[in-house]
Amino acid sequence: MKSYLNLFDFKQKVDYKTEVLAGLTVAMTMIPESLSFAILAGLSPLTGLYAAFLMGLITAVLGGRPGMVSGGAGATVVVLIALMQSHGVEYVFAAVALAGLLQIAVGLFKLGKFIRLVPQSVMYGFVNGLAIIIFMAQIQQFKVVTPEGISWIAGTPLWTMLGLVLLTVLVVLIFPKITKAIPASLVAIIVVFAVVMGFGIDTKTVKDIASISGSFPPFHIPAIPFNFDTLQIIFPYALVMAGVGLIESLLTLNVVDEITGTRGRGNKECVAQGTANVVNGFFTGMGGCAMIAQTFVNLSAGSRARLSAIIASLTILIIILVGAPVIERVPMAALIGVMIMVAIGTFEWISLRIVGKMPKSDIIVGILVAGITVWLHNLALAVLIGVIISALVFAWESAKRIRARKYMDSYGVKHYEIYGPLFFGSVNLFLDKFDVNNDPTEVVIDFRESRVTDMSAIDALNKLTERYHKAGKKLHLRHLSADCRRLLNNAGSIIDVNVIDDPGYSVMKD
Repeated sequence: MKSYLNLFDFKQKVDYKTEVLAGLTVAMTMIPESLSFAILAGLSPLTGLYAAFLMGLITAVLGGRPGMVSGGAGATVVVLIALMQSHGVEYVFAAVALAGLLQIAVGLFKLGKFIRLVPQSVMYGFVNGLAIIIFMAQIQQFKVVTPEGISWIAGTPLWTMLGLVLLTVLVVLIFPKITKAIPASLVAIIVVFAVVMGFGIDTKTVKDIASISGSFPPFHIPAIPFNFDTLQIIFPYALVMAGVGLIESLLTLNVVDEITGTRGRGNKECVAQGTANVVNGFFTGMGGCAMIAQTFVNLSAGSRARLSAIIASLTILIIILVGAPVIERVPMAALIGVMIMVAIGTFEWISLRIVGKMPKSDIIVGILVAGITVWLHNLALAVLIGVIISALVFAWESAKRIRARKYMDSYGVKHYEIYGPLFFGSVNLFLDKFDVNNDPTEVVIDFRESRVTDMSAIDALNKLTERYHKAGKKLHLRHLSADCRRLLNNAGSIIDVNVIDDPGYSVMKD
């Protein structure tokens, strides 16, 4: 059954059956992950489930990217562990709400567009590192808590769990060849659940992680002093959480854009993420951001609209209220198998096939970003380092490209036609191209194919002008754009500026 669904500003064709089934599949994979992240941070398990419900529902309705799934993500929760340990859960709720306000501000000031500055090599590293993290997280599920501590599963329980994981993987691989009407991941979970229940197999279940039974998220104002001292405590955590959440969400948005061949709205997503985190802070949720693993589950199940994420969120709420006794019996092996397939699908295998065709700098950046992502589990830091290194490499390469074509006209005036940007990295090569002592009394520098970009470039032009002035020669600058001319307004009467219908330059708009 297909129809048209128009939620706010998105009108698109929706296959309701696909969306509902995709939403159920996503809900099954979100529950254990949300529980694990909450427990990792020392929070109540329900705090993680509340975040999955609230983040998923609000961002699905208000967000800028249909098909994307948000929830209680580990990337943001890890930021709050130190605050939880030092000041307690009330300060965590306050920090989550403040982080949400910061994210809303980013969206309102339309700063989300700067995610487009992330190069493809960083995207490859980010996605590949995340795929490895997803896979390694499944390996951790083969551990159990014993009186002596945490140990690996061994013997019959190990082989049983491995067999069920293999069964899940086989169903995910084979079932799409039979029909694609139902998501293979959901079928795999149901099949493994039926096998375990039917044969009475003793294996690790969702209940072994934590109980998921509870009530509707309660409204709760954080019990903290509302003063400047409190702000000093929570602001650093809120700032980092806001940045990490937006980076992961906007990168996920970009990945979904590439997969679906459509374009999401980054600034709208920032506002939606912020709104969801503010609500989390006042409804005892641990906050979060976009979850790329669940997003891939959603997309692989055929979802392309908002409905599936809404269904997933409402499913989690229903499970919390009445469905916990059933869901707690779902074998972890089924969820592990599904997430292993997600990890395999998330990894950008094309990045391995084109290694020989990529610049060495891009290969190094991709490996570095993936390594930092896996090693530190800090996606924001990995992306930031990757962007900085890519920018430095770009600056170095651009600095080497500045060239000058020289010739004398019939009036004895020497012309220098400059090609390439004049900026901090290229000023030395630029200055070396001029022969002040042997040049004639009239010299023209033509910037038709160049641009003056920063203060280092201005300083270089001032130094060059002074050299010609001291030599008793006149220097003329030609074909400067209007903004370049404004940058040179302090050069004085020595510089002769001529602007001839040059284009203006503006920052790309969202």
